[in-house]
Amino acid sequence: MNYPEELKYARSHEWMKLLDDTTALVGITEFAQDALGDMVYANLPDVGDKVTIGEAFADVESVKAVYDIISPVNGVVTAVNKRLLEDPETINGCPYDSWFVEIGEISEVSDLLTAEEYQVLCDEDA
Repeated sequence: MNYPEELKYARSHEWMKLLDDTTALVGITEFAQDALGDMVYANLPDVGDKVTIGEAFADVESVKAVYDIISPVNGVVTAVNKRLLEDPETINGCPYDSWFVEIGEISEVSDLLTAEEYQVLCDEDA
């Protein structure tokens, strides 16, 4: 599986891409989308919603399960990827282009993994 080096990874299988010191994009990893199967629905927060480390801020439904998206940061939702609302299966084709939210005003970041560390975690979970 593919785990881009420039991203950071949560143990709950979300990826985070820092855009600057206080803004990041968040999505789910290739490992997570592969385990879930074909996505059929995405439920996203509203712009302005606060997110908290370790708490769900969105969910996706696949043919197999409903999966909570857990925030790796404390902050405020500054944008949502509305494309996922109409076309959730894009997550399956391009999980690292299919970000869920942009989070701004980041005040704290959870302990995230490098791509290499995340690969080890996934190998253990497989």
